[in-house]
Amino acid sequence: MPSKPQLNDVAKKEARDEITDYTIYKLLSKNSKDTEQRTVFKKISEMEMKHYKFWMDYCDSSKIKANHAKVWYMLLIRHLMGASFTIKYLEGSESATIKKYEKLRSIIPKNKRKAFERIINDEVYHEAAFANQIQTSYTKYVSFIVLGLADALVEIAGIHAGSLGIYDSTFLTGLAGVIAGAAASISMASAAYAQAKQGFGGSARMAASYTGVSYFLSAVILAFPYFIMPIATIAMVSSLILGMLMIFFTSWYNSIMSGGSLKKDFFELAGVMIGATVVLFILGFIIRSVFGITL
Repeated sequence: MPSKPQLNDVAKKEARDEITDYTIYKLLSKNSKDTEQRTVFKKISEMEMKHYKFWMDYCDSSKIKANHAKVWYMLLIRHLMGASFTIKYLEGSESATIKKYEKLRSIIPKNKRKAFERIINDEVYHEAAFANQIQTSYTKYVSFIVLGLADALVEIAGIHAGSLGIYDSTFLTGLAGVIAGAAASISMASAAYAQAKQGFGGSARMAASYTGVSYFLSAVILAFPYFIMPIATIAMVSSLILGMLMIFFTSWYNSIMSGGSLKKDFFELAGVMIGATVVLFILGFIIRSVFGITL
């Protein structure tokens, strides 16, 4: 059986994690204007404090301080992405924590095993249940933003590649992307409006607006390098890099909110975008060669 110093080392690390989560949820509770959110955050913070006190019984230190870098990072996430996303983001690390706790059973004294099992039970059930209580309209609308981003990345990147193959002009390529993006954003907004009318809990108009605006902004971002870089290769690579960053964001968001695979989603969407870029560039080049376009 592991010696006492090993338990002490484990307890120090776990106590720091718990006091960090306690600090995060306590600050979220104080900063929340919504009564239900404030109640949920307060309950979770109290739970984390109990876990902290459990581990402190096995620490040779009188006090363990929170990881303030993580605290401020999570507060930033809360302001940018909303309360529901923040809890799910924190909850995402719980699966690893549970597996880690399962391996620690053998070093927990027998008289503390029941208390330790309650901690595991908290991690498995209670925090997930609290997370599901917070489903804000902000979170619902963010999903429409992600929808607009994901569609624009593939379609506009393909339009840029095809246009570049035809025109051999970065300015005209960027302009084609912006014009196509404006038209497609209206189409996407209409589709989102129709979709939101079918049982969506929020405003269909807001859903359409978020989708259309996010699509058009994505088109503008992807087109930007073509307006400032006259060399086609550099402009295309720069645009694709921006696209990759946006794909990473959408994949990361989906992995947190739906529990999907970040790597799988990222490589699938990135592969489609790059594939569409290559195919349409070749097609555009063929069209230019066949019809003798010199622009």
